[in-house]
Amino acid sequence: MSAVDVSALVHTRARHPEAIAEAAARRTRRPLLGPSGRLLVIAADHPARGALGVGKDPLAMADRADLLERLCVALERPGVDGVLATADILDDLLLLGALDGKVVMGSMNRGGLAGAAFELDDRFTGYRPADLERLGFDAGKLLLRVDYDDPGSLATLHATARAVDAMAERQLPVFVEPFLCRRDPDGALRNDLSAEAVTRSLAIASGLGGTSAYTWLKVPVTENPDDMARVMEASTLPAVLLGGDVGAGDTDAAYERWRAALGLPTVYGLVAGRTLLYPPDGNVAGAVDTAVGLL
Repeated sequence: MSAVDVSALVHTRARHPEAIAEAAARRTRRPLLGPSGRLLVIAADHPARGALGVGKDPLAMADRADLLERLCVALERPGVDGVLATADILDDLLLLGALDGKVVMGSMNRGGLAGAAFELDDRFTGYRPADLERLGFDAGKLLLRVDYDDPGSLATLHATARAVDAMAERQLPVFVEPFLCRRDPDGALRNDLSAEAVTRSLAIASGLGGTSAYTWLKVPVTENPDDMARVMEASTLPAVLLGGDVGAGDTDAAYERWRAALGLPTVYGLVAGRTLLYPPDGNVAGAVDTAVGLL
């Protein structure tokens, strides 16, 4: 992987902060869906929620230069359409010139810090719709976790609906990533990936806001991949698959789950992060190329 000059990035940030907005204004844009009609986006919005772990390494994403290098390798691979991240990471990628001709998706709510007591009161601490419009970015992404036993979920539902409205007013696509979840006896938050739970989460997410015209769904693969066809019948909204963190697990099995779900009529692509950026063998280009092949 080519080295990122951290000193040069910090120098520009300290002396010429306006360079970020200038780079955004110069950026070559493209349609959300290219000629293939498919979408592969690399996700890197985890650090802003304090979620730095990959597999058994709790701080795998803590080295920013290493993360940027991995992102640059991934974005240079043929078939990769774009990136999903928070402002700190996208600003660096703008300064590195890595976003020309790519779909740029801003992460909007990162206030539900991983492991926090207030994790489900997931405030919008990232990009606002006005920011995405001002910077000329192409889409936004929301995380919507609902625990029927946690009142914080209602605040997140309400804020998400208003964000869907604000994005639609600007004719900007917004990708909603819904989960039904619950806390274990020890307080740890767990996403329910059963077919019934994922189906309910899609139904809830699809109905948010005054219009669904610009809403996409970002959907996890269910515990039993054979259930995906039935689950995806819950909505007519276009969807992408959530890659998730395979860690040191069976990546071949994960790829096969993605391959099967990518054949469903409402599924237009894949948004994957840690599985592609931190593959067990360290070969980012190889992992990304495999994902491209699935599409």
